[in-house]
Amino acid sequence: MHEELRIENQLCFRLYTASRLITQAYTPLLNELGITYPQYLVMMVLWEEDGQRVNDIAHKLYLESNTVTPLLQRMEKAGLLTRKTAEGDKRQHIVGLTESGKAMEEKALSVPKGMIKSLSSCPIDIEGYEEMKGSLDSIIETLNKKEQETKTARI
Repeated sequence: MHEELRIENQLCFRLYTASRLITQAYTPLLNELGITYPQYLVMMVLWEEDGQRVNDIAHKLYLESNTVTPLLQRMEKAGLLTRKTAEGDKRQHIVGLTESGKAMEEKALSVPKGMIKSLSSCPIDIEGYEEMKGSLDSIIETLNKKEQETKTARI
């Protein structure tokens, strides 16, 4: 067995597992709001700035617009947001929060507090989390840049 192929030596496995378990920890908190984790991400983007183009939302979430569109359609059916054709460009859709979607922001304040409680027994302090966020941001930026270069090369 090659050491570099052992699962315990893989950063990707740790990232995958942590991501899956964190998403799982969010589930009961988000069930109280009646939304999924991907929907929560969309809501956070819209709470920061209401009335955004689908492409802009997708870009902020590091997703393709064809991945975000079905998600937005389900959220529209649930009454959380609206999608309207942009003036001057029928291909673009502007996404805005409904009153129900706006009101959910106050209820969602319990979510970060719940996650802090879920991680309270973890021996990482605030500085450790901030350092981890910076490291993950560097990984995301590097891999996203590589992905964009690959897409550009295919065109």
